[in-house]
Amino acid sequence: MRRQSAMRLAPSERGLTLVELIVTITILSILAGAAFPIARFQYKRQKERDLHYDLWMMRDAIDKYKDAADKGAFQTKVDSQNYPPDLQTLVDGVDVQGKKLRFLRRIPIDPMTGNAEWGLRSMQDDPDSDSYGGQSVFDVYSKSDGTALDGTKYNTW
Repeated sequence: MRRQSAMRLAPSERGLTLVELIVTITILSILAGAAFPIARFQYKRQKERDLHYDLWMMRDAIDKYKDAADKGAFQTKVDSQNYPPDLQTLVDGVDVQGKKLRFLRRIPIDPMTGNAEWGLRSMQDDPDSDSYGGQSVFDVYSKSDGTALDGTKYNTW
């Protein structure tokens, strides 16, 4: 009988009390609640960085295509002003003295819309136009109507 009483734990040593458990869960909930907006902010910031990079990469490829055409490396349509007819031409490349000259590895996925459809502008379009004339590709933009962290619209970048 004496042996059993020695093995029993005192009431204060049995485990967590209900109050301790509630305080612990409350603290963890507050920390998780604070972490979620920060994670969402970081995710949006990364998507914006990706959008900036993708736009820069495509615009750089358009400029390189125009530079090569201006130097006479290949022939373009007369009314194109030496800009590519579409983005796929930058990926497929053009023949230059028997070699394929490519300007873009692939058409990137717009991180804001999730597809490879980009808004296009030609030289004949207004600088802020959202309708494409179809003559040649002078500029690209995102088709997203979302607002960036800095308050600007993605389709104006």
